[in-house]
Amino acid sequence: MDYKSSLIQDGNPMENLEKQLICPICLEMFTKPVVILPCQHNLCRKCANDIFQAANPYWTGRGSSVSMSGGRFRCPTCRHEVIMDRHGVYGLQRNLLVENIIDIYKQECSSRPLQKGSHPMCKEHEDEKINIYCLTCEVPTCSMCKVFGVHKACEVAPLQSVFQGQKIELNNCISMLVAGNDRVQTIITQLEDSCRVTKENSHQVKEELSQKFDTLYAILDEKKSELLQRITQEQEEKLSFIEALIQQYQEQLDKSTKLVETAIQSLDEPGGATFLLTAKQLIKSIVEASKGCQLGKTEQGFENMDFFTLNLEHIADALRAIDFGTDEEEEEFIEEEDQEEEGSTEGKEEGHQ
Repeated sequence: MDYKSSLIQDGNPMENLEKQLICPICLEMFTKPVVILPCQHNLCRKCANDIFQAANPYWTGRGSSVSMSGGRFRCPTCRHEVIMDRHGVYGLQRNLLVENIIDIYKQECSSRPLQKGSHPMCKEHEDEKINIYCLTCEVPTCSMCKVFGVHKACEVAPLQSVFQGQKIELNNCISMLVAGNDRVQTIITQLEDSCRVTKENSHQVKEELSQKFDTLYAILDEKKSELLQRITQEQEEKLSFIEALIQQYQEQLDKSTKLVETAIQSLDEPGGATFLLTAKQLIKSIVEASKGCQLGKTEQGFENMDFFTLNLEHIADALRAIDFGTDEEEEEFIEEEDQEEEGSTEGKEEGHQ
């Protein structure tokens, strides 16, 4: 590293020297011990060990009882491949020159007096420090501006007194702002609590609403099953009656068919005596069979099931009217329904009378 040439090129040698003492890994000033790579670039040994470990994750390291070859990594500055022996970065040579330069630089920095530029200078009088405060214009200035410059007619005060006063005022403002921030934080906390409670309450009422609707669904399903059962029962009774009639008529038809066949055979009998022996009984049987045709019949509209029709419009309207409301509104709604039911009951009783 050619420190001399790089220092001469810059107008501020100490500032440029500090740039030359920056580690390319941690971007801070080299931390001792400093190691020098075969490519002549320098690294903090800790930084060198970090990139070495990253490039060789299975390397055992110092203190291992197993003898093994070292790993390798690339210089972060020039990308030159550095091959290590079994000692790893601890086998690299320390750069004592750079370490001595770091010590000298730190001593120099600690002993250097404040530079001229460390104190604000007057823009009008570049060689004058700002050392007074213009109370009239409310700006810091220099003594030359008060004697010869724009602040000649202004009221001024020592910079330190104004500094202390404004510092106290700024501290008070900071305290006031911090107190305001505390109040704002309290409000934020309260709002966050309100948000949390709102979510909890919403979840609770959702659960309650779901339970109420589930109850309604259960009631409707129960009532539906009950009404369907009544329809099924009526259907079975009517079908049983009709099937019994069909059976009776079928038996009657079979009996009549046999009588017809017997009667036709009798008509074919050529002998009168033979015919007369069976004719009277046959005629009697046919007359009785004819009387048997007067079996039961179904009434007109027997198969009609219209009496199971439901009028659910008022219930549907009531379901559509379900909404959130107060307990008083719910009680009024229940009272109105009760009155309607009482009115319909009275109307039915008057109709029966």
